[in-house]
Amino acid sequence: MAFFEMVKTALRTVLSRPATIRYPAEPAKKTLLTRGHVTIDESRCISCGTCQRKCPAQAILLNKEEKTWQMDRLRCVVCNSCVDTCPVKCLFMDTQYTAPTVTRGVEIVTITYVKPVKAADKGEIQG
Repeated sequence: MAFFEMVKTALRTVLSRPATIRYPAEPAKKTLLTRGHVTIDESRCISCGTCQRKCPAQAILLNKEEKTWQMDRLRCVVCNSCVDTCPVKCLFMDTQYTAPTVTRGVEIVTITYVKPVKAADKGEIQG
């Protein structure tokens, strides 16, 4: 009897459509909640290093001396931890997927943040 159950399951599987899509030949479905890849706004980054500490895959490397931010796309698990913990919200999740690749692609971004100058106190005498 188990043989007939197996044949029935095999025939149903052969005659039905696949459950997955053939990405990248067919485009993936995108919604507002789709997590494609992490993007940085380098003009707002203050080099605090929170994203590097909170990344569970250790895909982010921040070098404060050289003012560079690196993202290893093959290590990133797109968990959104770095985006949620960024205090200045310079990281955000883009809905576009990155192209499939077999080579290691490390994205290096130079941080261009300039610390704002404090305004002089109004109580000071200028002269």
